[in-house]
Amino acid sequence: EVFVVGDGQVSFGDMRLKPNAKKVRVIDSGRVITGFAGATADCLTLMERLETRLEQRPGQLMRACVEMAKGWRTDKYLRHLSAMLVVVDKDVSLTLTGNGDVVEPHDGVIGIGSGGPYAVAAARALMDTDLSAKEVAVKAMTIAADMCVYTNHEFVIEGFTKEDIEQGSKGAESK
Repeated sequence: EVFVVGDGQVSFGDMRLKPNAKKVRVIDSGRVITGFAGATADCLTLMERLETRLEQRPGQLMRACVEMAKGWRTDKYLRHLSAMLVVVDKDVSLTLTGNGDVVEPHDGVIGIGSGGPYAVAAARALMDTDLSAKEVAVKAMTIAADMCVYTNHEFVIEGFTKEDIEQGSKGAESK
């Protein structure tokens, strides 16, 4: 199973601007889930670029991400964008950064943004329990939101269940 959970808080310095932003999106006709952290306009620009790459490289998430990261790193305009992306499909989970990094975690756990380190630590501690992937993700984000002042409890959850993966169904569904 693969789940992406994002909070809804948008901050400007130490001020909360919006509590219910949707930082987790389903793209590529439901085959890919993305999440972002950083400047919202920058993140949306990068997600549009990723969608274009996925159209050019259907079914090749890793290749599309590597090509996008190269462009992000070398383009005079894009390299100044302040963002991080989480990009997942049923087979691979990746973190993309403005430094040109495309990182696949060793244990499948990714966290970005202010609350990311808290969520990663909590998720890793919960992985040895009987909780489902979705339950681990939500509980980890709840812990992060309890600890980090820049993370709230307004979650958006998207994922691929075991049934989605086993049936080879095409798209993610909001959970």
